[in-house]
Amino acid sequence: MTSPEWLESWSADDGAARVRTLFREVFGSDADLDGVWSAPGRVNLIGEHTDYNAGLALPVALPHRTYVALRGRPDDVVRLSSAQARGETWETRLADVAPGDTKGWGAYVAGVAWALRAAGHDVGGFDAVVDSCVPFGAGLSSSAALECAVAVALDAVHGLGLAADDAGRADLAAACVRAENEIAGAPTGGMDQAASLRCSTGHALLLDCRPGLSALESADAVPFDLAGAGLTLLVVDTRAEHALVDGQYAARRASCERAADTLGVGSLREISPGDLEEQLTRLAEADDGDVLRRRVRHVVTEIARTEDFAALVRDGRVDEVGPLMNASHVSLRDDYEVSARELDLVVDTALAAGALGARMTGGGFGGSAIALVRADQVDTVAAAVHEAFVAAGLTAPGFLLAPPSSPAH
Repeated sequence: MTSPEWLESWSADDGAARVRTLFREVFGSDADLDGVWSAPGRVNLIGEHTDYNAGLALPVALPHRTYVALRGRPDDVVRLSSAQARGETWETRLADVAPGDTKGWGAYVAGVAWALRAAGHDVGGFDAVVDSCVPFGAGLSSSAALECAVAVALDAVHGLGLAADDAGRADLAAACVRAENEIAGAPTGGMDQAASLRCSTGHALLLDCRPGLSALESADAVPFDLAGAGLTLLVVDTRAEHALVDGQYAARRASCERAADTLGVGSLREISPGDLEEQLTRLAEADDGDVLRRRVRHVVTEIARTEDFAALVRDGRVDEVGPLMNASHVSLRDDYEVSARELDLVVDTALAAGALGARMTGGGFGGSAIALVRADQVDTVAAAVHEAFVAAGLTAPGFLLAPPSSPAH
């Protein structure tokens, strides 16, 4: 029997050395390199598919990061290379970047510059290389890590000063969201970028996604001392590839918007748990009424679960959040219908092996699941999940640990 594969994060020195070496390989020299920046992937503790419904989410930053070595240019040309696509160079002019016209992975990068320009900032062209230990396609926000690393790089190179405080980082996150939505074409909410830019070591970020809130009102750092509680957050990359541009994510978002319009509310956040059954009854006669009812039920109950989770953590009762995680997974599986065979297998197996709680995380349709595990049971739970995948004839998953880590810098 093979052993579980652990996906290790890189040290800052190792990550910087990797991209400096790649920059020299691609562009001949790093003598005029402006610097190296990095940004983390994220894992969401709870609060899934709530960000675009003006709800609550509770992510933490991963120790796994994307590194960018960048050199500014005097023109508007963007040249990019990645360790994940060696030998290829992606190139465009910023003047040619526009919604629907920019293709390939470079859209996530050039889109950030485009969005900063659209916000009134003087941003020029650049040469950059990328390397990352954030698992790709795992629902851990590899795209947001890329966008946010580029955002803090451009902020520094052009002296924008936005990364210096939380309000400015909220503006950078907004630019990254525009890049992903409008240039890369993925209709995500803002949780991923906010987490990558605004989380802090040892804390989760309680993110309030209601429009109209100021940057400082919308995010609250919640101490999340797993080690002090004798716990570990185990992340399982199921290797069932997850993508947000295949239409399923957009369909869920459209259903929520249609339900809100039918109910005459600005967003599903406006529906309280006490009013939920009455509002679900109102949806019964709508086209696709059964689907809309299930989508609404998930969103409203998930927001409530996120509030309860944050309250328990603040009260030092992190070992009691397991049932909320379990209920979140059931809701995502049955009402929102975004789970997958592999995600369900992780959750069921981890709980049977002693995890306190488990759930899928991220957009779904593949990707990753998380399990809250006592520190002395991590290897036992990981081995059980690995063996379950092998027995089911599935590709073996990857495992990583997720102590709450630092933001883009």
